[in-house]
Amino acid sequence: MGNLEIKNKIIELLFPEKLPSIESIEGKYPARTLDPGAMVTRIAPSPTGFMHLGTVYTALINARLAHQSQGVFFVRIEDTDKKREVAGAIKVVTDALDHYHLNADEGEGKDGVETGAYGPYKQSDRAEIYQAYVKKMLEDGLAYPCFATSEELDEMRQQQEAENIRPGYYGQWAVWRDKSGEEILEVLENKKPFVIRFKSNGDWNTKIKIKDLLLGERELSENDQDIVILKSEGLPTYHMAHVIDDHLMGTTHVIRGNEWFASLSLHVQLFAAMNWSAPSFGHIFPIQKMEGASKRKLSKRKDPEANVEYYDEHGYPVDGIIEYLLNLANSNFEDWRKANPDMDNREFALSIKKLANSSGPLFDFEKLHNICKDKISKYSADKVYSETLVWAEKHDQDLFALLNDNSDYVKRILDIERGNALKPRKDVAKWSDVRTELEYFFDHKFKLSKSEALELLGGLEESVIKNIVGSFKTSFDENDDKDAWFAKIKLVAEANGFALNTKDYKANPENFQGSVADVAKIFRVLLCGKVQTPDLHSIIQVMGKDRVFKRLNII
Repeated sequence: MGNLEIKNKIIELLFPEKLPSIESIEGKYPARTLDPGAMVTRIAPSPTGFMHLGTVYTALINARLAHQSQGVFFVRIEDTDKKREVAGAIKVVTDALDHYHLNADEGEGKDGVETGAYGPYKQSDRAEIYQAYVKKMLEDGLAYPCFATSEELDEMRQQQEAENIRPGYYGQWAVWRDKSGEEILEVLENKKPFVIRFKSNGDWNTKIKIKDLLLGERELSENDQDIVILKSEGLPTYHMAHVIDDHLMGTTHVIRGNEWFASLSLHVQLFAAMNWSAPSFGHIFPIQKMEGASKRKLSKRKDPEANVEYYDEHGYPVDGIIEYLLNLANSNFEDWRKANPDMDNREFALSIKKLANSSGPLFDFEKLHNICKDKISKYSADKVYSETLVWAEKHDQDLFALLNDNSDYVKRILDIERGNALKPRKDVAKWSDVRTELEYFFDHKFKLSKSEALELLGGLEESVIKNIVGSFKTSFDENDDKDAWFAKIKLVAEANGFALNTKDYKANPENFQGSVADVAKIFRVLLCGKVQTPDLHSIIQVMGKDRVFKRLNII
């Protein structure tokens, strides 16, 4: 049997099933017809657990870059590592992307529904495509079967470590690379398990220059590893699968985590081996957080806020999270938002250059809360009500019942210092905060004893408080507007020895019991159980005379 016959027999034994031709595959994936400069980007998560905030961050960047260039953003599920796949994790990914309005133009969508002409977008459904290309690589001498067992590979690694040699399957360690056709055929006929390896032509001692969109021009060693490109179960490794997919799907820009930068010389080499143009690559630094005086990557194991479900459980508004992530991506977003307070954030032009200037965005809860408070402060009472109702039905049944059974009253509460207010209230950063801002309006939730009230009003004598409350009740009229109401408060204050403004009180504290602000504080405490509240006149109007007088009788 001649060498060509042996080679063909080997390939036939490696791939006994009929595979589609390369020509037919390429014909199903025509070049995209897009305007010059249009970017085709993707997010390609593996279904190996929960959805990391960093994945949403990366998806947001890819989606915005594609859409602002009139391009295409797609979702591909990289599920070829079946050992690490977690049941239900694909749904976690697609639900999270849907929740954050990062709906792709193509790819795996919510409820497992795919859209787009370049699928399948789940790698486990593309096995024949990968096998066809790997078969072609075998025919072209770019790959070979390897029968090394896991025990043999472990022994090889141990020997490399013992000799302080760079680990891997390369050079003299690539023991199956140069086996004869006869040797390979004999092993194959004995049904021994195998993988297919890439036959690298790289030299580790040769440096290549690669321009990264975010990291700039970097120097890397050529890849000389004969990496596995097709596993024993017939699925490819990430390295091979993403190269084939990005070629067929017309990806122009791969924006991914910087943990993949070390593999870039391999990926570029694989594109070159296939005679394909490689996309432009950009590697994003991960979201970090402070631990003591140093920074570290936001961790799945250590940090609950790394999981996007954390934000749903606490009720952070979606557009608040998105604006926070845009702020992490481009430092000029905050100035843009100040200059364009009412503009849709999709009008903001995300800059690759600004991304490149980041050495790793730093997670900051205070900043997140401030952004979310600002967003919610601009919502109508109806929107706050509906968003909180949806959240509470899933996460807080007690609050849901309170909202559902008292919708009109709750909306009036939520409307305080909202809408046309000069200084809209900013006391809610997430829907779980709404409970605190509602409960004191309900008698069955409001618990304040006389001793607790006096403690909050420390320094004021009980007799003085009673006099003020009595005077207020005598003059109270539900029809008073805010100016008329406050004029009466000032009269009550003055009659009981309180200064009409804080300035006069501070100038001569010995002449007064306090200021009119201390008088208002009495009503805040007795009505709300707090020393700081939203607009007091609005609170009284919403509560109504009966509830107000009942609470004032505590003292």
